[in-house]
Amino acid sequence: MFKSKSFSDEGFGLIPKKWRGICQVTKGNPDNFHCNRKLIGARYFFKGFLANPYRAKNVSLHSARDSEGHGSHTLSTAGGNFVANASVFGNGNGTASGGSPKARVAAYKVCWDGCYDADILAGFEAAISDGVDVLSVSLGSGGLAQEYSQNSISIGSFHAVANNIIVVASGGNSGPVPSTVSNLEPWTLTVAASTIDRDFTSYVILGNKKILKGASLSELELPPHKLYPLISAADVKFDHVSAEDALFCNHGALDPHKAKGKILVCLRGDSNRVDKGVEASRVGAIGMILANDKGSGGEIIDDAHVLPASHVSFKDGDLIFKYVNNTKSPVAYITRVKTQLGVKASPSIAAFSSRGPNRLDPSILKPDITAPGVNIIAAYSEAISPTENSYDKRRTPFITMSGTSMSCPHVAGLVGLLKSIHPDWSPAAIKSAIMTTATTKNNIGGHVLDSSQEEATPNAYGAGHVRPNLAADPGLVYDLNITDYLNFLCGRGYNSSQLKLFYGRSYTCPKSFNLIDFNYPAITVPDIKIGQPLNVTRTVTNVGSPSKYRVLIQAPAELLVSVNPRRLNFKKKGEKREFKVTLTLKKGTTYKTDYVFGKLVWNDGKHQVGTPIAIKYPH
Repeated sequence: MFKSKSFSDEGFGLIPKKWRGICQVTKGNPDNFHCNRKLIGARYFFKGFLANPYRAKNVSLHSARDSEGHGSHTLSTAGGNFVANASVFGNGNGTASGGSPKARVAAYKVCWDGCYDADILAGFEAAISDGVDVLSVSLGSGGLAQEYSQNSISIGSFHAVANNIIVVASGGNSGPVPSTVSNLEPWTLTVAASTIDRDFTSYVILGNKKILKGASLSELELPPHKLYPLISAADVKFDHVSAEDALFCNHGALDPHKAKGKILVCLRGDSNRVDKGVEASRVGAIGMILANDKGSGGEIIDDAHVLPASHVSFKDGDLIFKYVNNTKSPVAYITRVKTQLGVKASPSIAAFSSRGPNRLDPSILKPDITAPGVNIIAAYSEAISPTENSYDKRRTPFITMSGTSMSCPHVAGLVGLLKSIHPDWSPAAIKSAIMTTATTKNNIGGHVLDSSQEEATPNAYGAGHVRPNLAADPGLVYDLNITDYLNFLCGRGYNSSQLKLFYGRSYTCPKSFNLIDFNYPAITVPDIKIGQPLNVTRTVTNVGSPSKYRVLIQAPAELLVSVNPRRLNFKKKGEKREFKVTLTLKKGTTYKTDYVFGKLVWNDGKHQVGTPIAIKYPH
C-alpha cells in the first residue's frame, strides 16, 4: 500500500468497535507507513524468514509497506475504494474499485524473500484474533501437493473457518499441466483464473501484408509509415551461446551488433516476459514480438514493456517465424496500443491457471471456481517500476497483473458482499452459493474454452465462472460445518495429535466415514467400475422462499445418472432435504479421456442450483 488512492478513507466513518487489530509501525522507520479509517490494520511477520540461515540478507523487515506491488494490487482488487480516472499509462481509463469497495481492509505481510510456514501461520492467527470476516490468500505451494497436516495454509485456514471466517485462496499458476492446482482443502474456496472481455491490443504488420493481433501496454511506439527489419532472436546470438538461450532472449545471450535497429522475435518461457523486452532494449533492438510457446497456446498478456512490443499467440508466432525464416529481408511494424472492449468468446481459461484433478484428494473437485485473472488493472506500489528493474524510472499508481493471485481477490470481494447480505451463512454456505450459481458459458453463448481453444472442463474451472448477482440468491446450498471437516480428516487416517493441529482440542473420530457422501457442492468420483452402479448422497438446505424443485441432468452418453427423489419440496427457509444420485458407466463404453463430465441442476423456475459431476474413467 504505497499511499494509493484505492485505500483513501474519504467517506468512511469511525472504525467499527468489533475491530481488535493494530497498525504495526516500527519506531524510527523511515517509510512513513500509516493506517486510516479504510486501511484499519497492518501487521508483518518475519521470524520464520529470519530462522532460515540461507535467507537474503538485504531485506528491510520493519514495515508492512508493500515494496513490490503484489499486495497493493490484490488488496485493492478485493476491497479498494472507488478511484475515478484510473488507467495504465492512459489505457483502460475508468473508475477502479474493489469487489467490496466500502469494506474496511487490513494487510498481513508474511512473505519477504519467499514465504515461510511460521510467518504464514502467525498471519492467520493474528487475522483471526483481530476480527476479520474474509481472508484473501494469494499464495500457495506452487503445484506441490502437501498433506494438510504439513501445510501452514491448510492449518491456518482451518482455524479461520472454525472462527466463521471465509478463506479464499489462489489455485496457482502452474497450468496448463494437469494436477498442478494448490490450496486443495475442502474448507477453502480455491480460485482459477480466466480472461475478461477487455484487451489492450497492439497489431503486428508483416512485410507480406499479414496483420496479427497481439497484446501490450508499452507506452512507446515506433515512428509510423515505415517497416523495420525483423529477425529471430536465435539469429542474434553470440557465437558461444546456444540458439535456444538466444531465442528466449535471456540476459547476456544477444549480440548488440546483430540486434541494433531491428525488431526481435523472442519466444515465451524460461525467463520473465518483461525481462525479455528489457534485454532486447539493452542490446539496441527497436521493438520486440513475444511469441507464445505451444503450452501457452492462445493466451496473450499485456505487459508494460520498455520498448514497442506485442505479445502474440503460438499460432501467430509460428506464422511470424515461418515468414522470417523464408524471406530474404523480412520487415514488420508494431502498432501503438489501443483498448478494446466487448472482446468475444470471453471468458476463457488462462493457460497459466493451475489445473485439477486434485492430487491429494481426487474426490474433492479443485479448483472450485474461476474468476477474472488476466490483465487486471488495480493499485500498484509507486516504490517500484512496472518492470521491477532499477533503471526503469517509470512509476504508475495502477498496473495490470495476471495470475490466480488476481482472480482470488475478485472472489474475496464478492464474499465480503455476500457476508454483509447474509451474515448468518456459514463459510460453506457462501462457498456453495458461489459454486452452484456459476456459469460454463462465454459471452457468445458457447462453452468456456481453454487457452488451446478446446472446451474447458471442471478440472480447469471448477463449478464454472463466478456470477456475483446470482450468488446472493442461490435458492439452495450444500452446507458443511467444522465437524464435517474433522470427519473428512478422520477419513484420511488422522490421529488425535494430528487433529489437534487443526482443532486445538481432542476429537473422537466416527467409526466410519464415506468420502463419497461428503456434502461438497460437486460430485467427483475417482474410482468407478464399468457397469456397477455407485450411490452418492447429498443434502441441500433451502435459503430462499418456500419452493418446489425438480432435477435436470446433463450427462455424457456413456454415463447413466438417476436421482431419487426427482422433486424436492421446501415449505420454509432452513429446511434440509437429502437426495441420492446413482451413477453408472455403461457397459461396453470405450475409454476416450481420463474424465467424463456432467451436471446435476435443481430448478424451481427461478433458481438453477448447478452441481458439476466428474467421473474418472477406469483404465
